Amino acid sequence: MVRLTKSMRFSFTPVVAGIAGLLVVTGLTTTPAAAQARPPASGTAPASSTTPTPAGGVATVEPTSLQENYDDWAVSCLVRDGKKVCGMSQQQVDKDRGQRVLALEITSITAEQAEGNLLLPFGLAVNTPITLQVDGTAFGSALPYRTCLAGGCLVSVKVERANLGRLRSGTSLTVHATVDGGQSITFTLSLKGFGAAFDRTAVLLKDIPAAK
Repeated sequence: MVRLTKSMRFSFTPVVAGIAGLLVVTGLTTTPAAAQARPPASGTAPASSTTPTPAGGVATVEPTSLQENYDDWAVSCLVRDGKKVCGMSQQQVDKDRGQRVLALEITSITAEQAEGNLLLPFGLAVNTPITLQVDGTAFGSALPYRTCLAGGCLVSVKVERANLGRLRSGTSLTVHATVDGGQSITFTLSLKGFGAAFDRTAVLLKDIPAAK
């Protein structure tokens, strides 16, 4: 994760924010083989792989990853240690350095709320909570930083079902933070495609068996 500077220029990268974002924000790591694997093309399901059976036949193995784009959002699934993980995400990168500056992902959707993580860059005042706005209007309460890792600083995000309509109908989600020094800074995420990505993620998460 790059440190925040005044000269940074941001761009949306929903494709990269899929599987790569899901791994980084949730704290998962890939094996060397997984890190070198190329994700499937946007909006297409990955091809199944095959392995030989003891009898010399061929057994079909289920795809281990999926990535789909919905405008400025990416929906991703992967299988790690036999467990399926799915989520929707968007990230912003520094155009000049090609490094991620901001990422938001949602990895849990229930009847009551949606939960996820917001990854912010270093250089911010982590003792000062962030606030959110949808199209210039306050959204939810102030959110504290949870922790800082090698990739940046994490903020847990929970959205009640009653407030999801604002994200669906809105055009932008603005994050208001404070730089380590007192100055205010904002980051803006596009909400284009949020509704479609959310609905798709909800379906995929329903297919995941509950933990026993």
